[in-house]
Amino acid sequence: MDIYLIIVIILIVLAISDLVVGVSNDAVNFLNSAIGSRVAPMFVIMIIASIGVVVGATFSSGLMEVARKGIFHPDQFAFSEIMIIFLAVMVTDIFLLDLFNTFGLPTSTTVSIVFELLGASVALAIIKISMSTTETFLDINKYINSDKALAIITGILISVVIAFVVGAVIQYLSRLVFSFRYQKSLKFFGSIWGGLAITSITYFMLIKGAKGASFITPEMADWIKGHTWNIIVYGFLGWTVFLQLLNMLFKVSIPKVIVLVGTFALAMAFAGNDLVNFIGVPLAGLKSYQEFIDNPGANPENFMMGALALPVKTNTYLLLISGVIMILTLWFSKKAKSVVATTINLSRQGRGDERFGASPLSRSIVRSSIKINKAITSVVPKPMLLAINKRFEMPKEEKKKAATKDAASFDVIRASVNLVVASILIALGTSLKLPLSTTYVTFMVAMGTSLSDGAWGRESAVYRIQGVFSVIGGWFLTALIAFTVALIVANIIYWGGTIAMFLVLAGAGYFVYRTHILHKSRETEAREEEKEVIYELTSASLVFDKCQSHTTKALVRVPGFYENLLKGLIGENRQILKNLDKDIKKFNKKTKKIKSHLDETVRSLQADLIDTGHYYVQSVDYLREIAHCLSFIAKPAFEHVENNHNKLDQKQQDDLMMLAAGIDKMYKNIVARINSKNYDYLEEIIRQQHEMLEMIKEMRITQVKRLRDTDIHTRPSLLFLDILAETKNLLLYSINLLKSQRDFFIEISK
Repeated sequence: MDIYLIIVIILIVLAISDLVVGVSNDAVNFLNSAIGSRVAPMFVIMIIASIGVVVGATFSSGLMEVARKGIFHPDQFAFSEIMIIFLAVMVTDIFLLDLFNTFGLPTSTTVSIVFELLGASVALAIIKISMSTTETFLDINKYINSDKALAIITGILISVVIAFVVGAVIQYLSRLVFSFRYQKSLKFFGSIWGGLAITSITYFMLIKGAKGASFITPEMADWIKGHTWNIIVYGFLGWTVFLQLLNMLFKVSIPKVIVLVGTFALAMAFAGNDLVNFIGVPLAGLKSYQEFIDNPGANPENFMMGALALPVKTNTYLLLISGVIMILTLWFSKKAKSVVATTINLSRQGRGDERFGASPLSRSIVRSSIKINKAITSVVPKPMLLAINKRFEMPKEEKKKAATKDAASFDVIRASVNLVVASILIALGTSLKLPLSTTYVTFMVAMGTSLSDGAWGRESAVYRIQGVFSVIGGWFLTALIAFTVALIVANIIYWGGTIAMFLVLAGAGYFVYRTHILHKSRETEAREEEKEVIYELTSASLVFDKCQSHTTKALVRVPGFYENLLKGLIGENRQILKNLDKDIKKFNKKTKKIKSHLDETVRSLQADLIDTGHYYVQSVDYLREIAHCLSFIAKPAFEHVENNHNKLDQKQQDDLMMLAAGIDKMYKNIVARINSKNYDYLEEIIRQQHEMLEMIKEMRITQVKRLRDTDIHTRPSLLFLDILAETKNLLLYSINLLKSQRDFFIEISK
């Protein structure tokens, strides 16, 4: 079979894969607001988004220019070189987008495809220049459209800042008008607000969403451009009246209508304009192959591809098939849900688990913001300040609702602002022919509105800001990684030939498989952590059962941790200790999550269960301390072996083995007592604890004497003493936890 036909088939298969990974990343752009505000059941949101996607995909004909001539000059490349460029781009795109999807980070498919095309074409251009006797590196502009890449980078910087600032300002003004008690204000301003919002979205659909539609003729486009203000004015009046009647006659929520219409509009625009990012390159490869076979006897090494610079229309059935694949991905992709969850998590109104840690930069920004806020509030008249603060004060019942598991992450006012502002900015950028990324604009608008809405309080600001920095950093990494990997892959395929091509494809397939396993593992871990958290309490016995469950699950693992510690230290097995450190970090993360939800658990307690709540808090505290003790044992042990320090001597090994045997016996007794709910005879376990504490004391005294009287290595001795100290704390906290469980059981049995 012709090798180039095989490449075309591979490109088509990769196009399907790219559709899946691309939609998984870009779904956040149009699902974020509707899902975050819970304006409708999930299936309704998905149906509306699906209709928008299939409509947008069908209208996408004629938008494939960037893949064929936007980044490089095709007339300067031969057919064989073009196919290498396209193959390198598709392999890199799947690798890159799947990587971001696995970690739930939204990135720009536009930026990725542009820089992949740039990297692969630069690779081939450099090869061609190096083989030429007349050209130098200064002639690279002959092959590459470098102005396009510069415009993309400029667009990133401008859109990120503008989207954040405009989103923040509009949300601030909107909250001043509507406040968190927006139901009353909507009666007076709802239809006007809705008219403005949906008119903006309608204009956005005309300018951005239908730009590439096959039914939009040049005359129609000119008419739309010439009657812009008529469309805006009459659209505003029409929508205002319609929404007012809808609300008066059928009591329909106007903000919900805005959010659902906006979801459809953004989904349509996404499919209509971003489809090129997924299938543009494979279709360009197919077009190249058709041109080549239409010229029998042509040599692939010198058959130049100037034909790619000519306009081309894509068959509607191909667009329809692409739309169906995108819809199926929307409904079934777990990675799409992860990416959506990241944006919603960073913009949610209530507290919860912070995925990102703090950094010196995020801390300094928060400190500076607090100082600026104090300076501003000191000069603003107090009555005005009180009035403004009242508009941004969430009602108590809403705060309580926000703490529950199934609460909306933000309200419909913010959701509608997200969609309207994003739509306007994207439409404006398109009309001005600025290279905007839908992902960047929608994400930064969401971050700006969440900041103005007070979602970034002092308890969460450092983590949210760091999260935004992490996502933005990922965006710039997208360009760097896309360019570099595509350049490398293109070189590998060019110099390695057919064998290298299949090795690269096999490597990409293995990578996708590994990230799938990793994502599945992360999901399973997250579900397990979620099971341990109590969100709603219906009875004291339920609290106790839940507490008993995560206590025994934790304690039963401690002897195993200790056993692996000894195996790793005695055998100087770095891998065992590395895995142990990793497992204990996960263990620590679980206990941290349980403790981070303590306030929500206690707030949901009924008045007659407050004493029960005290025992629950106490149990969780002791469990958290046990996790800390294990961390303080595992990490130094791993670093000791990792740094190739001297191993523990035989006496130290024997002592730790005695401790491990005692811990195994004692913990089995503790777990048995908790499971049986029989706390009548705890003396035996307490006696075991005292014996082991006395044993640790004797071991420490003996070790100190050995340090003084013999010439033994210091580092192993210090590690040994640290393990003894943390084991002592472990034993103390374990008995306290057992007693806390006993008191808990006695309290609920009264």
